Amino acid sequence: MWIGDFVRCHSVVKLLKARWPGRPIDLITSSLCAPLLNYLPGVRRGIVCDLPRGRLPIGRYIALGRRLKAERYGTALIMLRTWKSALAPFLAGIPERTGFVGELRFGLINDLRWGERQLKRMIDSMGMLALPKGAKPPPEWPLPEIVVPADEIAHWLERRALSAPPRPLVALAPGAVGPGKRWASSSYADLARRLTAAGIGVWVLGGPNEARFAREIVAAAGERARDLTGNDLRNAIVALAVVDAAVSNDSGLMHVAAAIGVPTVALFGPTDPRLWGPLNPLAAAIEPPSGDVRHRNVDEITVDRVFDAVRRTLVPRFRSS
Repeated sequence: MWIGDFVRCHSVVKLLKARWPGRPIDLITSSLCAPLLNYLPGVRRGIVCDLPRGRLPIGRYIALGRRLKAERYGTALIMLRTWKSALAPFLAGIPERTGFVGELRFGLINDLRWGERQLKRMIDSMGMLALPKGAKPPPEWPLPEIVVPADEIAHWLERRALSAPPRPLVALAPGAVGPGKRWASSSYADLARRLTAAGIGVWVLGGPNEARFAREIVAAAGERARDLTGNDLRNAIVALAVVDAAVSNDSGLMHVAAAIGVPTVALFGPTDPRLWGPLNPLAAAIEPPSGDVRHRNVDEITVDRVFDAVRRTLVPRFRSS
């Protein structure tokens, strides 16, 4: 359902491809995450189904079960621990339905796994479902990978009159879900002002909820900054494939940027980057100076620290600057 979790799933896709090279892999997804399907190697297609949280519209689950049955899948991996997440694969009659024990799902899942609560990270639990029962985890999980074709980048730049973007170029992703995880828009605006004053271009990325932050940031940064927020996640994905570095809260776009391979400076407040950060390496993970993780606020991070991290990140690419 969430962008970051969906990006993590690509590690599972890679595990399944190694285990069953000849079997196609499809993913059930929400409308929000569906644009990512075009950029994940090894995924055949997505099944878009926006099921509500907190209630059980049985007719929609029956309809999803029929869609799955028509595809004649041999195996379903059920990542969530909820009862209803196992319902559609059961109704579809998929022969092997793999998932962890949870919410009395006996019968709905016929390849039950135990020990999820001993696995600290989401990737650990998802990855173990992709391995044969009883297998030991690998020393390292395969890294998620987002690949944007060069011709798509070129067409996107041309359509938006961005064929000659400023260099170096930094993306700012001011969006986040949850209290304490969103760095203040005034801090992003100050950062953008310092970046453009240093001759660095700035693109502000995000969805409609970030449009008001983008306006504040661009107003502070001037002509070298652009507001690229919008309704389509594809815009942010392609933009991140263009920039030289990114600054992001702990959000879905942080995971997208890291999986693309753009050097990413990630800001963490009430979440631990060792547990919730992307599996892909980050250029820098910046945390508040002290305090219990659960009660930290990302606003305790100073603009000076982030600006210095961005400059250090860009130096290897632009030594002449």
